[in-house]
Amino acid sequence: MFQGFSPETIDFLWGIRFNNNRDWFNAHKQEYQTYLYEPMKALSTEVGGAFSDVDGLRMHLSRIYRDMRMHPTTFYKDSLWFCLRRDGHPWLERPCLCFEIRPEGYRYGFLLAYPKSAVAEALRIKMNDHADHFLSLVHKAEKESGVKLGGDPYKRPKPCADPRLAPYFGLKNYIAIRDCAPDELLYSPALAEEVRRVLLAWLPVHEFFQIAE
Repeated sequence: MFQGFSPETIDFLWGIRFNNNRDWFNAHKQEYQTYLYEPMKALSTEVGGAFSDVDGLRMHLSRIYRDMRMHPTTFYKDSLWFCLRRDGHPWLERPCLCFEIRPEGYRYGFLLAYPKSAVAEALRIKMNDHADHFLSLVHKAEKESGVKLGGDPYKRPKPCADPRLAPYFGLKNYIAIRDCAPDELLYSPALAEEVRRVLLAWLPVHEFFQIAE
């Protein structure tokens, strides 16, 4: 059962950021297990249970070890995350519901970080064909979660006939993330309920964003 993170969690994350080597990590491995990995695993289990009946949606918990083929000089990540997503594509190319803890704090919500151009275009077509439904989903999720949907704008916005959709056609990714500094909630069992609440609010938008290639 998730009991909350602790100040030692944040201390460890700052430590690994500034001491990213095997000697330091091996000397602090028990702290990693106790203060970071075990509570993160418990949180992902509690949050993931609310999505067990969503077909194809799976919980993925990250590892702290980096792929040395891609990061030959940096052994470890200085954050840990989980995401709920469907398999079959790199996770940053598809919509996901996620939580991350890092030295600066924690963040959670809905994310479509790097959609392929064909997927982004298909998504704009889907938005246009179902504009009322899409806007209703977004507004409901924003109201229930208190998090707005935004993203990084294109330098040249995509043509859009419906002015209501223009703010979304102009985005090259989609982000509805609550970003928090370390606070009492982070150190409380109530964090699980709050993360679950926000991710459930964005689940209908997550499902709308599913595009088959």
